[in-house]
Amino acid sequence: MSNTEELVEEQLPLEGAGDQLRHAREAQGKSLDDMAQETRIPRRHLETLEAGGFAELPSRAYAIGFSRTYARELGLDEHVILDGVRAELAQDTQQRETHVSKFEPGDPARVPSRGLAWFSAFAVILLFAGLIAFFGDRVFPGAGPGSILEDEEAVEAAPVASEDEGEVRTAAAPADASGQVVFTALEDNVWVRFYESDGDRLLEKVLARGETFAIPADANDPRINTGRPDALAITIGGREVAKLSDQPTTVGDAPVNAAALLARADTPATPATE
Repeated sequence: MSNTEELVEEQLPLEGAGDQLRHAREAQGKSLDDMAQETRIPRRHLETLEAGGFAELPSRAYAIGFSRTYARELGLDEHVILDGVRAELAQDTQQRETHVSKFEPGDPARVPSRGLAWFSAFAVILLFAGLIAFFGDRVFPGAGPGSILEDEEAVEAAPVASEDEGEVRTAAAPADASGQVVFTALEDNVWVRFYESDGDRLLEKVLARGETFAIPADANDPRINTGRPDALAITIGGREVAKLSDQPTTVGDAPVNAAALLARADTPATPATE
């Protein structure tokens, strides 16, 4: 066990995972800017981790992946930190599910306000008006107002992705080309090589599940080589975009700047020529 781990466990054994990360960083005399540069994790996310706001991150996968990377960089036991993160996430979920308002007639403080009572009455009137309009059109065809829907086929349901430690869940809104590109490994042992068009290497390693890499904003035409594009989730500015491929295939010299990723949409990945 490193000196940093011993110091954290000896002085603050009951603190949360975020506090342990913060005290470990402070014990090493490093700033948040230093850690953001070393881990490639945005400073705002590091602040959220140290504050224990794991549920405030874009998804559970981000909380797990960022915490693992941060713990490793600080020399802490990643399993201990991740156990704490999972426990805090579970506690937050449980608190939200059990936070149910109970109406007690005998408690004057819980009696609905006059405004709420008027609003409820107005809602009931609207409901009856809607029922009359709905059934009246069927009893007297043509008597009711016409449909306000221009094209029912234009109404699309927003997609919802399943939540898991290996999947990134984000809102189905268009990504911004100015946002930061982040790759997250959905499985263990995912080999990747990120480099600039002039050959300068940005990262080359085997990623563990949940581990992330943020493309530097100043990278010159960043590109990627990998044999598992299907195991790499991609987000731009915190919003999920299409993977480079849904099948295990060799991808070589594929541009991974935000504009290129948005432009390719669902276009199949380019096979490697090497």
